[in-house]
Amino acid sequence: MSSTPPARRLRLGLPRRAFSQVLLMQVAIAAGVAVLVTGLFLAPLSQQLDDQAMRRALAIAQTTAAQPQLAEDLASTTPSVHGPVQAEAERIRKASGAEYVVVMNMDGIRWSHPDPKQIGSVVSTDPRPALAGQEIMQIDDGTLGRSARGKVPLRDAAGKIVGAVSVGIEYNSVRSRLIHAIPELLAYAGAALAIGSLVAYVISRRVQRQTRDLAFSDISSLLAEREAMLHGIREGVVALDRSGRVRLLNDEAQRLLGIGEEAVGRSLDEALGEGRTTDVLAGRVTGTDLLTVRGRRVLVANRMPTDDGGAVATLRDRTELEQLGRELDSTRGLIDALRAQDHEHANRMHTVLGLLELEMYDDAVEFVGEVVGDHRVTAEQVTEKIHDPLLAAVLVGKAAVAAERGVALSLADRTLLPDRLIDSRGLVTMVGNLVDNALDAVAGTPHARVEVGLRAEGRAAVLRVRDTGPGVPVEHRELVFADGWSTKKPPAHGKRGIGLSLVRRLAERQGGSARVTEADGGGAEFVVVLPEALTEPGLAAQTPAHPLLPPGSRTGSCDPLTSGRTRERDAVREPEAAAAAKEES
Repeated sequence: MSSTPPARRLRLGLPRRAFSQVLLMQVAIAAGVAVLVTGLFLAPLSQQLDDQAMRRALAIAQTTAAQPQLAEDLASTTPSVHGPVQAEAERIRKASGAEYVVVMNMDGIRWSHPDPKQIGSVVSTDPRPALAGQEIMQIDDGTLGRSARGKVPLRDAAGKIVGAVSVGIEYNSVRSRLIHAIPELLAYAGAALAIGSLVAYVISRRVQRQTRDLAFSDISSLLAEREAMLHGIREGVVALDRSGRVRLLNDEAQRLLGIGEEAVGRSLDEALGEGRTTDVLAGRVTGTDLLTVRGRRVLVANRMPTDDGGAVATLRDRTELEQLGRELDSTRGLIDALRAQDHEHANRMHTVLGLLELEMYDDAVEFVGEVVGDHRVTAEQVTEKIHDPLLAAVLVGKAAVAAERGVALSLADRTLLPDRLIDSRGLVTMVGNLVDNALDAVAGTPHARVEVGLRAEGRAAVLRVRDTGPGVPVEHRELVFADGWSTKKPPAHGKRGIGLSLVRRLAERQGGSARVTEADGGGAEFVVVLPEALTEPGLAAQTPAHPLLPPGSRTGSCDPLTSGRTRERDAVREPEAAAAAKEES
């Protein structure tokens, strides 16, 4: 059995689109206003026309009563169709266009009337107010129907009232004037409605463009979805107007930037202060996936301009990713150190094996003694001058990596740092970053050399890292400390250009400074001064030798693998060192 499709029902009601609804509402408002104004204008117009008719009738009556001959004729004649009073009254009626001009005596008897049969009869309305000397204006019914009337007393030459004059204007003529005025009023109202409709259409078209022809229900749904999306995603969103003021911050952006709702309506410079983060969000630094550091967080920012001249910026937290990148860099550093040791150890084992095969036993014993002595001298040189275990370990590890790269890494002659550091991990981060940058700078250059100097000046610690590389041009000596600035190729796991920025930030956080100058003989010299880096001498025990490597111990106790593990463990435990590692280039 075939089923018939259901009949489609016509859905009546308001249109769904915002454009149509706004247009319909505005046209309805314009029509309502036009009808209301027309009604408010017609109501007083009718009253004005009545008043004009009554005043006209009164003026005609006053003009008629002002003729002295009329009072004499009234006193000297009797009511007659052919009398002088009737003749004069008819003349005035026809000349003025009045419906009637009635002259009466003191008894209210008509001496004139448009209907001759009414002459000699008593008037139909009360004549006493006019006969008493009053001037009357009114709308009333009489023998000729409804009319606008004016009544005045009639006086003789001596001023004595001898009668009254009553003049009437046909009421239908007054109404006809009103009726004739209505089409003109409606024409004006229609023109006003048409103009209002046109303006409503223009406004509605603008609303249509701004709302993209969406229905109000769709707009409401989009707003609800926007709120849910903005406050639910794990990316920070910052919306700016054309003047650069913040107009929207979602929860994640507030968390990442460390600001609250009070920043809305303020400029970025006021809300965030000066810095790279402000420059990136304001569009003064262009590009995609721009790195910036805010507090202890490493952020990736992207900025997209909007059609209204503003912009929307998104922020992603790369802190954890940069921490993983630091751990990867640490692991690679350990691998490089192990590879260097393995390569050097293999060569020396081959040498020992050759001496033994040649039965040069005394030479073999002497060679092994020299190798062990070299290791002991290298480690002891570090531990004699650097008493902090973390710093000593990282420098021994860096020395092994430098040796494999063909770079001579040495300590400055005046290096001497007691084990009284307040924040050794922060200094480890600075040393690691600066040494790595120096090794990269001297790579591929002849007679490559990197010199590290660490010394205590009272409670201050001064770090100097000098290399024989190409140096830093004068115009770039401040730029090298900016977030994201680097001349190196970025690694696969992240960005570069954060390490030197972090060095300066860590130094300034401790009230110190970081700068770069030209080294003696060429190259670059980075100088970090930490004025409150050390405790008072009596507050911390000083160790003359490295606690992890007492004098006379085997070189394995200062193995680069051990030092690498120490650095990796410390980086995981210390947030600032972890943040530094993230930014390590």
